Amino acid sequence: MKKFALAAAFGVAASTAFAGNMSEPVMEMAPVVVMEETAGSSSGAGLIIPLILLALVAVAVSD
Repeated sequence: MKKFALAAAFGVAASTAFAGNMSEPVMEMAPVVVMEETAGSSSGAGLIIPLILLALVAVAVSD
């Protein structure tokens, strides 16, 4: 029984290994890097998260 299971496993592996045919290789195009210009965001945009964290720390210390 073990030999039969081993033969079946090799048969399945061999059938998937030889599936398909030899075809022409497909040349993929190189990825294009797109740089988007940011439309003049406010300078305070990067301060929102630190201010929230500072407020949370202040509330935690006051208790």
